[in-house]
Amino acid sequence: MAQAVSADIARLEAVRFRALAQLSRHREGARSVVQEVAFALSLVDNHAGAMVAAAEALTTRLPRTLGLMDQGKLSGFGAMKVAAATAWLSDEDALAADALLEDRLEDKNSEQIRKAAGHAAITVDREGAGRRTERQRDGRRLTVRHGETGVASIEVEDGPVEKVAAAYVRIDREARALKTGSETRTLDQLRADVALDLLLGGQGGKTERTEVFLYMDLFTYLGVNDEPAELAGHGHVPATLAREIATGADTVLRRIITDPLSGQVLDLGRNRYRPSAGQGEFVRVRDRECRRPGCHRPAQACDIDHSVPWEFGGHTNTDELIDLCRRDHRLKDEPGWIYRLASDGTLTVTTPTGQSYDSTPPPLHEPRPEAPPAEEPPPF
Repeated sequence: MAQAVSADIARLEAVRFRALAQLSRHREGARSVVQEVAFALSLVDNHAGAMVAAAEALTTRLPRTLGLMDQGKLSGFGAMKVAAATAWLSDEDALAADALLEDRLEDKNSEQIRKAAGHAAITVDREGAGRRTERQRDGRRLTVRHGETGVASIEVEDGPVEKVAAAYVRIDREARALKTGSETRTLDQLRADVALDLLLGGQGGKTERTEVFLYMDLFTYLGVNDEPAELAGHGHVPATLAREIATGADTVLRRIITDPLSGQVLDLGRNRYRPSAGQGEFVRVRDRECRRPGCHRPAQACDIDHSVPWEFGGHTNTDELIDLCRRDHRLKDEPGWIYRLASDGTLTVTTPTGQSYDSTPPPLHEPRPEAPPAEEPPPF
């Protein structure tokens, strides 16, 4: 039963890949197709980009792999592994690798598929292996993946192997040096702590200072209740963790005034040991994250941008300014994308295909009912 359902799912995924490829052709391969797919399918951009790239390859360079999906013999995830492993090949070599793989993918798991596709790619273009390595190293990047409450992962993808190996040796050496008789952390925990401290400019093994936006109700901070707090870019964290962060030695507290009926930010308190950055700081605190629906890059890493471009009559005030990460800042200026900011803070993004998506900063607290008017005293 499960196998039959999986085969049916593979056939439907083949239909979806063809639809994505058709959209990409219709939009003449515009880069913003990735964002359109991310909106429509509720995906993060990286996954949407991989799906669009796979769709284009399967419908042009890898027809036999797509045929295996039509037969229910290969999942969409497996097909994406083939597309990724052969992406560096010319169209002619990709077709040759596709032919080699036709009888080698059925009943294989994703890791076996990746290895088989990689071997086929090298087989059809042995001289290109060096160029492939160079291209992969050029594609190095740093990614952040948010996990369950209070944890996240950071990864250097496709870094030069010699530097990655050397970095691990240093981290491991620093961690082992800290593993004394009184140290209760495991080596794995020490390696993680040392790596983060080194990234933050320390020497390893020492907690470094950085800036995050943590939103917590005063009563939670005082321990009167245990309402969860919000860490910008990550999501909600338990009250116990929020209090631990908020009571750190270098923590700076700010008072935020909210609208009691909506929970949205109205003003910032000015009691702080550093001067205020004015409008920009207000917008970052209010928005918390990039305002494009589905993007969770923290506001500290975003640009302050006009929702209506300055040249088209936009104004530099907090009612018209929003946070957009650099990628989405550029996306807004591409033809066919329309951004509208309503008076209540709702941002509506309309894509070139006419689909609209809304984004509103979540309130800092649940909206509170309006207090009933006070009764007038009885006449004398």
